[in-house]
Amino acid sequence: MQASNVGLMKKKTSITSSSDVLAKVDHVAGFNHSRSAVIEHILRLHFRRRSRREWYTHVLEQIDAAAIRLNSEADDVLTYQTLGE
Repeated sequence: MQASNVGLMKKKTSITSSSDVLAKVDHVAGFNHSRSAVIEHILRLHFRRRSRREWYTHVLEQIDAAAIRLNSEADDVLTYQTLGE
């Protein structure tokens, strides 16, 4: 885990979690990291992936719209070509 939050002010919070999830957090934390550090790292990954997924969705929508427009133009060209034959 990286200290990507250097200089950011931290706020204390409390969460309630099931014992199996907490055991997994403890396992990942080991002796080198705190529970808080592990949970924060996991949440940051989640938010980053979510933002990336939203961006990909937006880009795919743009690609789809362009494909529809280009396919329509190609249909027009093919129609004109067959009319000329």
